[in-house]
Amino acid sequence: MDIQMQNIANGESTGALTISDDTFAREYNETLVHQVVVAYLAKARAGTSAQKTRSEVSGGGAKPWRQKGTGRARAGTIRSPIWRTGGVTFASKTRSYDQKVNRKMYRAAMKVIVSQLVRKERLIVVEELALENPKTKELVAALSGINSSKILLVDETLSENIFLASRNIPGVSAVDVEAVDPVSLVSNETIIMTSAAVKKLEEKLA
Repeated sequence: MDIQMQNIANGESTGALTISDDTFAREYNETLVHQVVVAYLAKARAGTSAQKTRSEVSGGGAKPWRQKGTGRARAGTIRSPIWRTGGVTFASKTRSYDQKVNRKMYRAAMKVIVSQLVRKERLIVVEELALENPKTKELVAALSGINSSKILLVDETLSENIFLASRNIPGVSAVDVEAVDPVSLVSNETIIMTSAAVKKLEEKLA
């Protein structure tokens, strides 16, 4: 299939690019995309939260006071969860949130996502992403024709000028094609990708 390349400044067509139907014309599979996105976000969780149970808190070996005759409630240890400085009843522990997603599923989900981007006209292909200077105002001017609050710029090899210019623009991020992930594709409204990046993505997902 062919996709029209555009000039992002004025929206004019600059030619057509032939792309793979296997990568960019997949039927949408919401279940697969959801599973892969959730797994990706879960893997990003640190899982380092840790608290101590009553058995792990130091002290509390002796009974605070005798069982009867004091007028106070019965107590066996000062490390009871109902005591200040006591243990935690359902203490969280260090754990991994990783979910298994095999390579075939991941690649299939990525193909489904980029195919949906093409159908929804959220993927804009350009010949190149280049700036003469690492100036934010130059990139803002170049993106002025894009009516979107969240934009992801993808190049085969991200130039330093594009990276530096995009840092100060709210809602705009820039990555090279190797760093593209399902969450960034789903969460951004518009994806601007160079023709070289498109071809590299096809090879990566083949």
